[in-house]
Amino acid sequence: MLYLRNLIYHPPASPTAILKSINLELAPQQLGLIVGPSGSGKSTLLEILSGLVEATSGSAFWREQELTPEHLQQLGGLVFQFPERHFCGGTILEELRLGHPELGAERVKHALREVGLDRLPLHTPPHALSGGQQRRLALAVQLIRQPHLLLLDEPTAGLDWSMRRQLVSLLATLKKDWTLLVVTHDAGELVAIADRCWTIKHGELHPTLPYSAEPLSVA
Repeated sequence: MLYLRNLIYHPPASPTAILKSINLELAPQQLGLIVGPSGSGKSTLLEILSGLVEATSGSAFWREQELTPEHLQQLGGLVFQFPERHFCGGTILEELRLGHPELGAERVKHALREVGLDRLPLHTPPHALSGGQQRRLALAVQLIRQPHLLLLDEPTAGLDWSMRRQLVSLLATLKKDWTLLVVTHDAGELVAIADRCWTIKHGELHPTLPYSAEPLSVA
């Protein structure tokens, strides 16, 4: 179980806090969905949960253990918005082994199998893949690290309707084994697979029902 208690992020250069007393609970093997407009603090929250940014105050717990930024780096795997722009490997195999040259063939195959890319040749350049395949590869890059928590920033951004549906279907499958927290400005198809939903605006997080009649898209 992931717990956030009164999490605040107020950098010195900002006149107001970017995140204001965030409280959140997410059980294992659930998909949590946070919906909010640009500038609402969504990406900052993921950066804190991945250990890239340190909260000003408040606490994060995994089960009963309070987490430091170092713990969070091990706990969470962050897939950035447009992750394909961050690919550095010349091949699929190189991309998966970046920072982990010791990874064996079976671990690589298992990660690719989980995202449905196991039939692709390992020497394929990442930039030769379709948009949907690139998003799947970005997920495999994180899954190979075996994180407890998968963090996704606008995972369907820039994809056509067919690729979005395929990616949403993949995320529904992944949550059988992983805990996922997704942030987006437009819930779209994601709301149908969410177990917990929140809206965020001006750094304030509020719970909402996954199947609420109230709209979850934010312009």
